[in-house]
Amino acid sequence: MNNPLQTRSIPSDGFQTQTMTKTFVSNVFSWMGIGLGITALVSYLFGTTPEYLRMLYNPTSGMTTLGWIVMFAPIGFVLAMGLGFQKLSSTVLLALFLVYSFVMGMSLSFIFVVYSMGSLASTFAVTSAMFGFMAILGYTTKTDLTKFGSLMMMGLFGIIIASVVNFFFQSSGMDYIISFLGVLIFTGLTAYDVQKIKRIGSGVEYGSEAANKLAIMGALSLYLDFINLFLFLLRFLGGRRS
Repeated sequence: MNNPLQTRSIPSDGFQTQTMTKTFVSNVFSWMGIGLGITALVSYLFGTTPEYLRMLYNPTSGMTTLGWIVMFAPIGFVLAMGLGFQKLSSTVLLALFLVYSFVMGMSLSFIFVVYSMGSLASTFAVTSAMFGFMAILGYTTKTDLTKFGSLMMMGLFGIIIASVVNFFFQSSGMDYIISFLGVLIFTGLTAYDVQKIKRIGSGVEYGSEAANKLAIMGALSLYLDFINLFLFLLRFLGGRRS
């Protein structure tokens, strides 16, 4: 299978390349911001509106059918976008990304039930600051982060396996370690992904179908970095409702 993030070189001078790179990266962050905005709005609406929340969770019978679908659907969207990158058009990829952002908002609505509004706001602010700092670092550093990124991906698979194991053991100590490693890994992945996106931007023709598709996939990567960093930080900083 071809690498969806594979780039092709185009002849251009240094100034043109720099301009195209900045434009491409700007588009990636724009789509990421739109996705996060949709998720935040939908999450707030479902988490603070009892009628909407009951569509996902029934206090007497537990999770509803829609609730279970919403919990697992985001994985399907990510797989569909990644595996279908070569065949799907940029329009379809964008539609999938926007619907995915909406469904993720529904899935995350439960945090408004568990955590106080103040702790959610403060954790979001901390996440934004950390994400912004690492994004700038990834964009400006001259150091090749490829090996570092590979190490972070190995760590990611490690915490996924550890999380599955801890689901059965329910160890609070293990949960703390997983959360701590999760913060470190997604902080590092932010810098790595931004550097990768910058390199992609210098090797694609702006406005082409390939560039549009890569911009959406780049937005998805950064969106996932931000959401996961926020959720892991929430385990440390989030104050639960009394």
